[in-house]
Amino acid sequence: MQRLFSTFADGWPGAGLLLLRLSAGIALIHSGIVYAGQGSLAGTGAMEIVGVAAGAILIIGFLTPVVGALAATAKMWIGISLIWSHTGDPCNALVQATLAAALAMIGPGAWSVDARRFGRKRIGLSR
Repeated sequence: MQRLFSTFADGWPGAGLLLLRLSAGIALIHSGIVYAGQGSLAGTGAMEIVGVAAGAILIIGFLTPVVGALAATAKMWIGISLIWSHTGDPCNALVQATLAAALAMIGPGAWSVDARRFGRKRIGLSR
């Protein structure tokens, strides 16, 4: 798993990644709840459920590259199906796909479950 992350950014870059994870996760969860209540297209309902689950996992920063790629794929599916069916505006789904893909490529940052589980650890006696 260490090969998926170059480093776990700390400081201001880590705070920026935390904000990016929070905004992407909240947007995924919000749009999934809104579109589930509207009864959108049959194929996109399952993708919205995937988006909600991926949003919750992205917020805590667990398996961020894998979950970000999954969320990006689900939201691209939704965006393309909206374009194809001419039933709604695909911009929201495509922006969320872009945010999820960016998180998949950049990584979660130091304030995440991934950093605690897969980050470099010091081995030795502590004083």
